[in-house]
Amino acid sequence: MLPREVGDGGGHTSSVPLSYAGAVTLPTDSDAYYRYLGDGVYQPTIHVQGAWSDREQHMAPISGLVVHELERHEPREDLQLAQVSFDILGMIHAEETTIRVRTLRPGRTIELLEATASAGGRDVIRATAWRLSRQDTSAVAVTESEPMPDPETVPVSDHMAATWPGGFISSVEFRHVPGWRPGRAKVWLRTEHPLVENEESSGLARFVGLVDTANGVAVRARPGEYVFPNTDLTLHFHRTPQGPWVGLDVTVEWGPTGVGANHTTLHDQHGPVGHALQIITLRPPA
Repeated sequence: MLPREVGDGGGHTSSVPLSYAGAVTLPTDSDAYYRYLGDGVYQPTIHVQGAWSDREQHMAPISGLVVHELERHEPREDLQLAQVSFDILGMIHAEETTIRVRTLRPGRTIELLEATASAGGRDVIRATAWRLSRQDTSAVAVTESEPMPDPETVPVSDHMAATWPGGFISSVEFRHVPGWRPGRAKVWLRTEHPLVENEESSGLARFVGLVDTANGVAVRARPGEYVFPNTDLTLHFHRTPQGPWVGLDVTVEWGPTGVGANHTTLHDQHGPVGHALQIITLRPPA
């Protein structure tokens, strides 16, 4: 793994053990994160390039792509996607990616779907998703989550670009709410890049396509000091988010035996929409 000098936003630098050799093989001639090739196969572009290695896809855009495919599977207006749980099975290779979707548990008011993404000759993500019935519960709708300030009032931040390399991070605008610190941050983010070239994507798919950045916005140590990729991402929505802004209210907790966890309250510009959890494998660099 080759070192790369990056900053932590506080004037410090560290030698980050990232596999960045400078040899970019992903297409650079598209503004989108993916090109659809047909039959559930997608070509990733430079905008999906991961933060730990230039040979992998960042988990954020491919999770949005999985939701893009889940929503197209036997769609039903009477049901809504309320929960998605992603298991990351290994490096998400920066190669052509195939997504397969099936219904595990059909039902009248609840339905369970499964999606599998494969790249580089093997499965790299397994996801399950619950569709729940749509009902008018506006009379009792309430949330206890603390609001975030309007994103338009928060200045653009260069902290993420100074800390993490890769095409995906550089494709996103970040705005850290003042007062953030290691382990705790409130951040607004958005992107102008479409999820799939020449295809419409839902606001939910585009929203999900930014959420996995929660593991990098409030790091407790510089990437050169510890390696801390997440092995899952679980999302619960009590309201379907509306774009283009994604708000992350992130708390990062690291344990004493090599495991950590992120808890994130998810917001759009109108308020809280749900929660995200990530489990982390935490270790010193090799």
